[in-house]
Amino acid sequence: MVSRRSKRPGRTPVDRLRAICLALPEATEKIAWGEPTWRVRGKLFAQLDDHHHGADHLAVWLPAPLGGQESLIFLDRERFFRPPYVGARGWVGMRIDRSADWAQVASLVRQAFCEVAPPRLRALIDAALPIEQEGRGRARQSRKRSRSTWERSAAPAPPFRS
Repeated sequence: MVSRRSKRPGRTPVDRLRAICLALPEATEKIAWGEPTWRVRGKLFAQLDDHHHGADHLAVWLPAPLGGQESLIFLDRERFFRPPYVGARGWVGMRIDRSADWAQVASLVRQAFCEVAPPRLRALIDAALPIEQEGRGRARQSRKRSRSTWERSAAPAPPFRS
């Protein structure tokens, strides 16, 4: 018996990632190092890792804010990893081949875009984000005042001791 809940034909993880990346303002796709990469004004914000050098995964590499890479890897080693070449500069790898959380992928791609995009384009992203309900019924804009996905994912820092 065939499940009626199957995925739409032709909608691969790469297709979904491409749609997320190209939906961002002035985003372009360029093949580099044999893989699709996505850029804004020539600056790289996402790179596909399609079993790179024989790796056992399909993933996307993204620039992360300070501490983001460590937080995500600490919280979910099955999904996140330190990619070769760019991992030393804080980029994080995210698997997209195992039941990926596409809302999380989209959020992290948007944040990666904002890491490298010029201020005018970052402002367009901020303006396009919906107002979220947080806490005691207060409406707050997602990017400007609330913590980022990486900050929400991070474990609390230990207290400073001298």
